[in-house]
Amino acid sequence: MEITGKITGIKYKVLFTENLKEVNIKNFDINEIPSSCLLRSNKHTFAISKWVSPKRTRSYPFERVFNTLHISKKITVIPIVKDEGEKGDRDFIQWDTVSLMSLLDVFVIFSFYKNADKSGLKITNQQFDNEYVLSKIKEIEQYHSSALHWNLNELNKNLHKIIDKVKTSYANIEQNTKIKLHNPSGLDNFKEKIGKDVSLFMAFSRDKAQKAQSREFVTQQPKESLSTLSKAKITITNYLGGQYFLTVDEIKIAQTKVHLIESKHSKNALLPSKGDIKDGLLKLILYSNLSEITVNGKKIKSEAILNLTTSKLKGSITTLSTKKEISNFFNENSFSTQQIKLIETIFAEAKLNNFIIQIQYSK
Repeated sequence: MEITGKITGIKYKVLFTENLKEVNIKNFDINEIPSSCLLRSNKHTFAISKWVSPKRTRSYPFERVFNTLHISKKITVIPIVKDEGEKGDRDFIQWDTVSLMSLLDVFVIFSFYKNADKSGLKITNQQFDNEYVLSKIKEIEQYHSSALHWNLNELNKNLHKIIDKVKTSYANIEQNTKIKLHNPSGLDNFKEKIGKDVSLFMAFSRDKAQKAQSREFVTQQPKESLSTLSKAKITITNYLGGQYFLTVDEIKIAQTKVHLIESKHSKNALLPSKGDIKDGLLKLILYSNLSEITVNGKKIKSEAILNLTTSKLKGSITTLSTKKEISNFFNENSFSTQQIKLIETIFAEAKLNNFIIQIQYSK
């Protein structure tokens, strides 16, 4: 089953926020700050997050970005390449990541690693070039156009230069650690593939994303517990020219509506982790802003649902449940005050943004 949809703009209000630690720009070190924090300079306050890999399925990068969405000016630092060594993975940044960050009005600093430690046949503890990241933050501080404009400008004007810095840095890391890394010709190929035109980068990334989507389509992740195995491919197009080749965990089709369900599961706790929930919520930002949805070429309405399941629960509730039903559910499952507050917050966020959350038992 093929589902398509369009996004013409993002409207979303975040309630499930964190108290972010404040860091003064005078003491800034990208390698020492928390994964999400507030950065204060003399004139501005930014929210800043960092990725440990350009690959979106590693280490909850969406949670890190989600934690900054309630701040007006947001920056995220992403390595354009991460090489763990010839015996490990080498991941490259994808256009859809950049497009999604632009949609969410997040400024991207495309960065690179300068140092690393040896660990067996791989390298670990890779460290960003802090001086470079800081120089880009100061550029953004003086930048008065949109995150979209910044991100496209960086891709068009600076990505080739950053790839050259990647090559130099990894050559130094290989020499210092004595760990064989991937052939640098792969970096040359990446540089050539994306060319000097963003459209080439889009096409190159799109091909890789489609292949990844096809792999995901036939794979059930351990953190998904589905009532049916009705996965479906969904291709989302936005006004920036980006396309997201995603896999919906579960779909249900009524006569006039398709339910797009993102599922998060925990075997050992009453609720999935905060990281899982926020990862799911970021997907719901997309699904709840869809228009012009088609299923196998036929236009249809859609509804976004976040399905939170665990094997420890009794009964179920949704954002459509009555206050009495929700209260009984809390009592029956002996939720703590903190857990109740979490559920009340995400339920309020769902209602504010017109999607549904359901919490229920599943093996």
